Amino acid sequence: MISSILLAAGLSTRMGQPKALLDWGGEPLIRYQIRQLQEAGVDEVVVVLGYRADEIRRKLHGLTYRSVLNPVYQLGRAGSLRAGAKAVEREASAIVILNVDQPRPADLIRSVIEAHSSAASATRPACGDRHGHPVVVAGRLRGELVAATEDERGLRGVIEAHAGEIVDVACDERCLLDLNTPDDYEAAVAALAGDA
Repeated sequence: MISSILLAAGLSTRMGQPKALLDWGGEPLIRYQIRQLQEAGVDEVVVVLGYRADEIRRKLHGLTYRSVLNPVYQLGRAGSLRAGAKAVEREASAIVILNVDQPRPADLIRSVIEAHSSAASATRPACGDRHGHPVVVAGRLRGELVAATEDERGLRGVIEAHAGEIVDVACDERCLLDLNTPDDYEAAVAALAGDA
């Protein structure tokens, strides 16, 4: 079973509005991302919400997903990772971890999932010498995700603890896209329109 954690609890301070609700190809970004995870072959989507959670939930009507609330979302991403990891299926063989502000199409997600093997602790896309997202983590590391802290650098700390067991998958620049500011978003939408 392949589970996934979609992190969507943050304050979106630099964006000035909830990133989860940004328009992405005619629908809220979070709806797009849930659908892409499912199309990529994920069996379970756990969405971690925090800031403006009720407003975001209302945009997800009709989708199959589970949501959990991170009540300390202001304190950083590690709390959301812990909340999501606690909620995923305990028997999951792999856990796909993605931030809502990193739009990823199903084909990219699927390529990382398919490259992941039971021998790897994690598999991640790479473009040149830069590592991207999503990261697929072995289900056996769920306990480490549940214990992740900001001090130990959250997901990055878990991955670094298993540095010799990480598989990098060659990918294009889409694996690096990150929507942090209005300028990032406008550039990404313009590129998206150019691809259509």
